[in-house]
Amino acid sequence: MKNIYLALAIVGAIVPYTFFLPFLQANGLLLQDFTGALFANGAARGFTADLVISSLVFWLYMFNRRRAGAGPQPIAFILINLLIGLSCALPAYLYVRERQAAVAA
Repeated sequence: MKNIYLALAIVGAIVPYTFFLPFLQANGLLLQDFTGALFANGAARGFTADLVISSLVFWLYMFNRRRAGAGPQPIAFILINLLIGLSCALPAYLYVRERQAAVAA
């Protein structure tokens, strides 16, 4: 499973940027334009809300695991989540968690 998580993290980093880069090239780095596009219509608002809620659940899960003495440090994965996306951060976290478990065993 570890290698599947790694492959999915790579795909999860590449695929979103195939959409982000053309948007950024057309609109620049203006945060106002980007956030406006996130809430442009009902479908976009629904996907954005789903992503925000899913990300918050992921963050809570990571901090809870860390507090219980298991799992990698969450900060790097929160940064990946914010800068790339949940599609990269979640499988990257699972990859590192599996790798740590294999070393401990």
